[in-house]
Amino acid sequence: MLFLLFIGVIAVNRITTTHKVYLAFHFIMMLWPLGQFAVKLTDFPNVQLFFINLSFVALGMLGPGWLFFVFFLANRTTQLKGSRVLLYIGPAVVCIAAAMWNPGKLFMAPVVDGYTEREYGPLLWLLVLVQFAYLFVALLNMFHALRSVTSVNQRKQLATALIGMFVLTGLGLLDVFVNVLLVEWLPVVPGLLSMGILLSDLCFVIAIYRFGMLDILSMAQRDIFEHMTTGVIVVDENGKVLEVNRGASPLVQVAKGETFEMEKFLGPLQVQGEVYEFLYRYNHHPQEKLQMEFSLQDSSGRHVSIQISPVLDSRRTLLGRIITFHDVSELRKLVVEMNRKNEALHERNLELITIQEELFRVNQKLEQMAVTDGLTGCFNRRYLMQQLEHEVLLNMRYQIPFAIFLFDIDYFKQINDKYGHLVGDEVLRSTAEIVRSMLRRTDILARYGGEEFTVYLPHTNREQAELLAERIMLAVGENQVQAGPDKVGVTISMGVLSESSDNLKFTDPKEYLREVFSSADAALYKAKNEGRNRVVMVR
Repeated sequence: MLFLLFIGVIAVNRITTTHKVYLAFHFIMMLWPLGQFAVKLTDFPNVQLFFINLSFVALGMLGPGWLFFVFFLANRTTQLKGSRVLLYIGPAVVCIAAAMWNPGKLFMAPVVDGYTEREYGPLLWLLVLVQFAYLFVALLNMFHALRSVTSVNQRKQLATALIGMFVLTGLGLLDVFVNVLLVEWLPVVPGLLSMGILLSDLCFVIAIYRFGMLDILSMAQRDIFEHMTTGVIVVDENGKVLEVNRGASPLVQVAKGETFEMEKFLGPLQVQGEVYEFLYRYNHHPQEKLQMEFSLQDSSGRHVSIQISPVLDSRRTLLGRIITFHDVSELRKLVVEMNRKNEALHERNLELITIQEELFRVNQKLEQMAVTDGLTGCFNRRYLMQQLEHEVLLNMRYQIPFAIFLFDIDYFKQINDKYGHLVGDEVLRSTAEIVRSMLRRTDILARYGGEEFTVYLPHTNREQAELLAERIMLAVGENQVQAGPDKVGVTISMGVLSESSDNLKFTDPKEYLREVFSSADAALYKAKNEGRNRVVMVR
């Protein structure tokens, strides 16, 4: 019966670490009844002695096996590290060695000529005491685990194993009293210890498989596999189905043991992508991961993504494949909706960019209008004064010479009265354009007011300013503006102020600029009083 239980545990359960410990313990328990039974099947003393020794080896290892199994059952495997294992197993090994040596028949002596009937000595009682010591340590660990665990299921598990330990201990003690100590007064009752081993083993099996959580991970994995919405098919290297869950049944009609044919499955489906490339890689490159999307031929219009992952060993040899089916219909709807919104957002962004560009152009135009004169395109007086405040401060700091021209058009009122304001405006524009064409990019031309203009020339000394003023006056005098059948020519009068770097000192830039323009204006009026069409330099 113990052997049948042993085979049953292996046949119907996955082998975990705790199961391996239990199976080793189970195997040890099997050896006692095997030796006790086999000793009666032969009349050869040496063979009988072998089976008896086998029984007591199993009895000697029963205590350590019991203790180790309790450690695993109570989740206290940290006790089995390093030298502690030798400490736990050492006393049992010493007792077993003494039993096998049997010096002076102190452990066991045959009655008559064989070992069917035996007399036991003090070494047996040492072995029994050591086993009870193991029992005591195992009980301490069991009671400690019962106090520390909070899971009701685990407490039932430990309690069931504890019952098995008491059953084995009780029947073992009964065997010692009846068949050893009181053998002269009571009849021999065979199999008491073997019955205790069997009953305790039944308790251990119940503790593992009825109340135990040792297999909960495997059970959870099985439940997850069966109830997950994602369809999963596990096939071997030849395409034979090893596992298939419920999630795959709406998509694939295949059962365990059948062969899954990818070409036959994809045949009636609307596949998105290169199906021939997919099938080629599926058949000729089984070590690769693959993915493809297809549409179902039903009213639902569902879209399903199929993914194939190979299962390889350490040498990258194909052992099988895991084929998963994901319903991506909702994801596709979200992607389509997201794309639609992205397109709408893109169009809106384009509209905003157009509006932004238009605003930028308008702002540029407004900024230009704020600093320029609308008729001539020159800078206006407000911009000129703001810019000059900054410029004269730099000129003073770095001792940079500069010049300022102040000029107006001679007899401009007579042109307006004779030819009209349109011709007068054209004269202003043409004059400003002539002057602008003769300036540098760093120079500033501004309409000071009416027909009066100002030129600011940085990095310009007195000689350069006088020479440029004469050239501008001559160029303006040579220019003519069409006024109907007539051509109108104009001249300008100019006052020029030149500041050298040595004399450039002031504290208030606004007050300084007022003095500068007052001096230039005085020179301009002197030019007018001296007959116009001339340049007067401020001394």
